[in-house]
Amino acid sequence: MQHVRTSGPGDQVAALDVAAVSHSYGSKRALNDVSFSIAPASFTVLLGLNGAGKTTLFSLISHLYDTRRGSIRIFGHDVSRASGEALRRVGIVFQARTLDLDLSVHQNLSYHAALHGIGGREARQRIAALLDIVDMPGRQHDKARSLSGGQMRRIEIARALLHRPSLLLLDEATVGLDIQSRAGILATIRRLVETEGIGVLWATHLIDEVDDGDHVVVLRQGELVAKGKVADVVRTSGGGSIRDAFSRLSRIEATGTAELSP
Repeated sequence: MQHVRTSGPGDQVAALDVAAVSHSYGSKRALNDVSFSIAPASFTVLLGLNGAGKTTLFSLISHLYDTRRGSIRIFGHDVSRASGEALRRVGIVFQARTLDLDLSVHQNLSYHAALHGIGGREARQRIAALLDIVDMPGRQHDKARSLSGGQMRRIEIARALLHRPSLLLLDEATVGLDIQSRAGILATIRRLVETEGIGVLWATHLIDEVDDGDHVVVLRQGELVAKGKVADVVRTSGGGSIRDAFSRLSRIEATGTAELSP
């Protein structure tokens, strides 16, 4: 793994800069003038109920959709104009499972390594090291279909890290997992921020995945309704905790439609 290099205190290029981004599906507005940035070597939680726009935003950042209004930059590289330079700095774990169940762990990972021009001995070394990092040592030859949901997610995280990105995006990475698996995966990602200097954007609707020291970005029906450190968001919302703040910002008390934790 490699550490993020910056040009000095106060002169950092944002790991991710989202500026005035809007997106529509036909006449339906999915995102409306969303702006925020995250710093290198930081953990930012993208909070929002289902339908808030989190997955649309991830699709724009990863260039699955083209950004037609606003701009997205990854370490200063515009995703639309210099997608290759931008995206080689990003690892992504999407909400949907994407392992080939008929292949082994090593085959899944080595195929992805080859897509990034990593082959042979270098790929084997990186795979072995990453399996240790995600607490799956010695599982190279296991078939993907033999793994639990949490184990599959760990392999997907290892795959996202193979090309040594400086920014990691995870969209509802713990959905459907038990409490112990969720906690273990979160701990692994937070450790990467501390030890490897990776910037992380962690999308979730589960409020218990937020720590007091995190930065948060809150979306509601495509609108950015809050951003900043947890304590600042709590204070400005008038709530007593981040759970209260999220309820108020997402208008959960009025609709009664949300699940804040399993």
